Amino acid sequence: MVDIPNNKKIILFDGVCNLCNTSVLKVIKYDKNNVFLFAALQSEKGKEIINYLGIDTSKIDSIILYEPGVSYEIKSTAALKIMKEFKGFWSLTSIFMLLPEGFRNSVYNYIAKNRYKWFGKKESCMIPTPELKAKFLD
Repeated sequence: MVDIPNNKKIILFDGVCNLCNTSVLKVIKYDKNNVFLFAALQSEKGKEIINYLGIDTSKIDSIILYEPGVSYEIKSTAALKIMKEFKGFWSLTSIFMLLPEGFRNSVYNYIAKNRYKWFGKKESCMIPTPELKAKFLD
């Protein structure tokens, strides 16, 4: 069993992807209700959660939103459910849930496939600043 808080939603992200790291910082900025915690897919805790959920990351190159005891989501559904937690403009993005998941995921997959080429890649996972450390699972 994975030891994580049941009252938080966990975002598993590609820790070496510049786009993903920037997105994590945006989520932290807009997470006014302190809903989310983060773990890089490459981290020990990330791997532990992935194994617990039985996800084959060689087949799913994706962000994963895990709500302990409830469910997990991947790709566009995960991204849209994350944005739904924000207020104002961001909550409007939930209208995209009306589009067929296959269509949404084809757009997601295109961006994911090109993310390193367009945004670059780090040598290792982001190390959070002391102020942000509490938002990351060890």
